[in-house]
Amino acid sequence: MNALNCLPKSLQAKAKQWLHNIWQAATQAEAAKAFELFIRTYEAKYPKATTCLQEDREDLMTFCDFPAQHLQSIRTSNPIESTFATIRPNARKAV
Repeated sequence: MNALNCLPKSLQAKAKQWLHNIWQAATQAEAAKAFELFIRTYEAKYPKATTCLQEDREDLMTFCDFPAQHLQSIRTSNPIESTFATIRPNARKAV
């Protein structure tokens, strides 16, 4: 959100999609590629937004270190959803 706040409102929706490509990436290599693409796209005109993102790169890319089966729980911002994510598939089968 800090990077988006450094961009004009007219670009925020598009930039948000680009940022989602980073954290929705299936592998660390894909996430790094999406990260670099975002930086190259916005760095010339909006250096404050890209600097903000680059300063936190290590923390932002930490999710890539986890096994794939944990990524859905890690990516959700809803703590209740995260807690019950492993229970829901089993509950559907039981019904």
